[in-house]
Amino acid sequence: MDDIYNDLIMEHSMNSYNKKALKEASYKEKGHNPNCGDEITLEVKLNGDIIEDMAFSGHGCAISQASTSIMIDTLKGKTVEEARKIIKTFIRMIKREETNPQNLRKLEEAIAFQNISNMPARVKCAGLAWHTMDAILENKANGGKRFS
Repeated sequence: MDDIYNDLIMEHSMNSYNKKALKEASYKEKGHNPNCGDEITLEVKLNGDIIEDMAFSGHGCAISQASTSIMIDTLKGKTVEEARKIIKTFIRMIKREETNPQNLRKLEEAIAFQNISNMPARVKCAGLAWHTMDAILENKANGGKRFS
């Protein structure tokens, strides 16, 4: 099973169709990991309370790039509330705070990062996009400025 997850991570890090500019983004947020220099810009297009589309640009290690791409695939089409729950579960998983297989199932392919907690230096790499998306949704919840 680990080989399948490793293949998935490598596929997303090398061939991400989610790495592009997004037309008509509702929100845009930059994320940076000062520990290793990973940087992303996440763009989100909302249709009401539904995440209609997402994309990213930036650079970083294979783990941060793959995690960003997989997060986009996981959250697209979800409501903002569903996305916030998934983000919270993912962050808890990579910190070893969530291990219940039933709860982790909602992460879909993002469960590939479950064992990243065995590499503490990489936890921030895997979590970068998820924290960035959480900041976007927090901004939205607080009536923050939309990107246009």
